[in-house]
Amino acid sequence: MMKKIIGKFFKKSSSNKDKDSNKNKDGEHFNGFSSVKSDFGMNVNNSYNSVGKSSSVMRSGGFYGLNPCSYSHGNADLMNLKKFGSKMGTKVGPVGRLDSDSLPRFGEVPSSEKVGLFIKKLNLCCVVLDFNDPMKDLKEKDIKKQTLVELVEFVAIANLRFDEVIMQEVFKMVSANLFRTLPVSCQDMKRLPVNIYDMEEDEPIVDPSWPHLQIVYEFLLRLLSSSEMDPKVAKRYIDHSFALRLLELFDSEDKREREYLKNILHRIYVKFVMHRPFIRKAIDNILYQFIFETEKHNGIAELLEILGSIINGFDFPLKEEHKLFLVHVLIPLHKPKCLSMYHQQLSHCIMQFLEKDFKLVDTVIRGLLKYWPITNSVKEVMFLGELEAALEATHNTEFQRFMVPLFHQIARCVNSSHFQVAERALLLWNNDHVRNLIIQNRLVIMPIILPYLERNSHIHWYQSVHNLTFKVKKMFFDADKEFYEECMVRVQEDEFKAAVAREKQAFTWKQLEDLAMSKAAREDAVNVSRIASSPVTAASTI
Repeated sequence: MMKKIIGKFFKKSSSNKDKDSNKNKDGEHFNGFSSVKSDFGMNVNNSYNSVGKSSSVMRSGGFYGLNPCSYSHGNADLMNLKKFGSKMGTKVGPVGRLDSDSLPRFGEVPSSEKVGLFIKKLNLCCVVLDFNDPMKDLKEKDIKKQTLVELVEFVAIANLRFDEVIMQEVFKMVSANLFRTLPVSCQDMKRLPVNIYDMEEDEPIVDPSWPHLQIVYEFLLRLLSSSEMDPKVAKRYIDHSFALRLLELFDSEDKREREYLKNILHRIYVKFVMHRPFIRKAIDNILYQFIFETEKHNGIAELLEILGSIINGFDFPLKEEHKLFLVHVLIPLHKPKCLSMYHQQLSHCIMQFLEKDFKLVDTVIRGLLKYWPITNSVKEVMFLGELEAALEATHNTEFQRFMVPLFHQIARCVNSSHFQVAERALLLWNNDHVRNLIIQNRLVIMPIILPYLERNSHIHWYQSVHNLTFKVKKMFFDADKEFYEECMVRVQEDEFKAAVAREKQAFTWKQLEDLAMSKAAREDAVNVSRIASSPVTAASTI
């Protein structure tokens, strides 16, 4: 019966020759995942919500309201629960309820029987209960929850060698509970236009079975962190299919679930070296679909956190495939409207590349200029911040390659009517390294930027922008007084020529308007004379 529920999910790896190592053939040395915080020391009994409460679940330390969604297998699960209960000596009532004393606790049995009890409890937890109705099957939910808590505690403290029999039962239970369909409403909303469905504002939809899911995630995380787990045995169950199904769950709207998935996938990446290229490729595919098709995914920030640690382990010189990942994936990630949801993680990934190879700064800067927002001021401010971070890692030789198109864009930002964009652009001169690069190349940059600064000082509406503009002009004046005055003369000449051109253009338009009006007046006079001389008009006067 359980085979029908779980399905043919597991497949054995075709190769047993891979070795667990921190360095693989792809030129990658993985030193760890410093940004991931695990909760291995938590008190499991106090960390989970009580079963049956549907009014609230945690949201980033607070609470979300529950939306009823069905992920259960219906009445078949209760039949299986009865079946398991009968096999293990469990008393099942006429309506499918278990007695709380169905199985003993691990501390109540001798060491020789703990493995068998562990497997029995795993089998019991394979049954997925219906959380649609928070008042339904409360007894069964409570029994399963307590059993899951016992399993987590046992894995944390027991000196148990996880052989193939145990691993098979473990991943049968994990797969039955975790691999499910995400809320249908989420998938339906993703088909709506961007202006209707806003990922940053809409209330997330939370799985009502989270009280059980959280414990299963904690169990899997502790298992993967255990020194007793042999990767050579586990790799028969943690295969490509398992990794793909984990990655599908990253689209969950519950941030807590995505945090667990991030930690778990990181552990798999560390321990199972043979899966690293596949995991990177699978993440790439998710990002490709997000960039070029849907622009809808809830787990981009978490995936980028994992990639940040992976990039940190790349060896120098970087392989060509890693550079292509920067060009084809990371830089185009600046394009989606919801950039603010993952910009911090994206910037970290790009800075990891620049720390590995500073010559990539030209590729990064030109990529930013390619995707520079035109009407989105919030994104412009983020771009300017990322631009400053990239310039801090730039040498003068590399800077000279892109400084002309870069400062044409900065000049447009300086003149922006949005005061935050103009301020952020002018604050680049407060960075010592950026200012030194500008001063060293002032003969090229000053003629580009001074006309915009002069325009700011006359017409910009915000006082803070006026003050910053004056400071920047003074920096240029102090750096090279003669060239500054020469540039200002050119600016004044250009302004005079522009004023003359505007007057000439206005005069030309005036002439055209007068000509059109005179022509219209002549046509009206001709039409009137024709009407007066027509026979119909003459007859009507008689």
